Amino acid sequence: MVRLGGQPWLRVLIGTAVWCGLESLWSAGPLWWSSLAYTQSPHNLVIVHLGQLSGPNTVTAAIVAINGLIAEGWTNRQDTKYAKISSASLAAWRFVNKYWVIATGLLITLHLIGFILYSRPIAQPPEAALKVGIIQGNIPNRLLRSSEGFRRAQENYTTGYLTLADQGVDAVLTPEGALPIFQRNLLGTALVAAVKEKGVVAWIGAFGDRGDSYTISLFTFDSEGEIVSRYDKSKLVPLGEYIPFEEIFGGLVQRLSPLEAHQVPGSANQIFDTPFGRAIASICYESAFPEQFRRQAAAGGQFILSSSNDAHYRASMPFQHHAQDIMRAIETDRWSARATNTGYSAFLDPHGRTLWISGYNTYETHAETIYRRQTQTLYVRWGDWLTPLLLIFSGGFWLFVKVKAEN
Repeated sequence: MVRLGGQPWLRVLIGTAVWCGLESLWSAGPLWWSSLAYTQSPHNLVIVHLGQLSGPNTVTAAIVAINGLIAEGWTNRQDTKYAKISSASLAAWRFVNKYWVIATGLLITLHLIGFILYSRPIAQPPEAALKVGIIQGNIPNRLLRSSEGFRRAQENYTTGYLTLADQGVDAVLTPEGALPIFQRNLLGTALVAAVKEKGVVAWIGAFGDRGDSYTISLFTFDSEGEIVSRYDKSKLVPLGEYIPFEEIFGGLVQRLSPLEAHQVPGSANQIFDTPFGRAIASICYESAFPEQFRRQAAAGGQFILSSSNDAHYRASMPFQHHAQDIMRAIETDRWSARATNTGYSAFLDPHGRTLWISGYNTYETHAETIYRRQTQTLYVRWGDWLTPLLLIFSGGFWLFVKVKAEN
């Protein structure tokens, strides 16, 4: 057995690799939400830009490595008593050692790298401009599926659409489930009638048909009021939107449930083409899954459309959701428009800067110009290459130390 007590560098390396590996493993499952990296969003956009290199695990690795070095410095702080310095100087140098010096150097170096990425100018060619309006309907979920809630949804979103259309927007984005009805019933709504009248593209959140089941979907209505594309939410909230291990318990659930239909996820490899080019689509919980955005960016997605409904929660959770979308905008180097039911709706630039953010539990409309981009960050091209590299290096060094100790 190899003891790592005398191998502090290897301890830090293995700890960083294992932490990133566990986060990768956890994020591959259905119960993922927070990463250590999100402690830096939105208040440290410079270090968050490391996500452009290898995704959020780059930021996580930086945090774990620096804190690991600080911990090693603390456990080895007694080394100074062997230094040949006067007792008067001992107190001043007691808490200074090589681990803290390296941790400080690493902290500064990583922030410099992030600052270089953060400082790059963002091209805004006029031909790539897209003026998008968002509507925050502010309809409590307890009302949304009632007749009164549907009436208010029709009124709020139709009025908001007409207001934004008169402001000269190119398209309007609505939240997840803005109209709580099925695709087959959308064409008869006042909102779609307004789309036909004004000729402004609309992305409308509603339910999609999928055989005997249904999906949470975002539909693109073109200037003629016709559906030209559809994106189905592929990451569903466990227990809230689906039953885990349904293939095992599905029969029992069906017998206990009074509903004939149930919610199903969309496919994992969807693309979302719009009249303005390919978009990166995200519906609510999917903001927590960077691979969803990376794949769509690699497939040609030029801007982000995030449609959510966080009305179930207190204001702190929607702010976390906003922080997630900031990470996704930075990692993919894309502009982002985010529409929610009750907040926080927002517009973001590719550096994660919030151009505008709504109030909470308010009805609002807002228009902002975003720009379509076709750049590809290292993360978009290669995915999370850092985590397997850390695991390989730490495993290799551990094996080297083991062999050396046995000889």
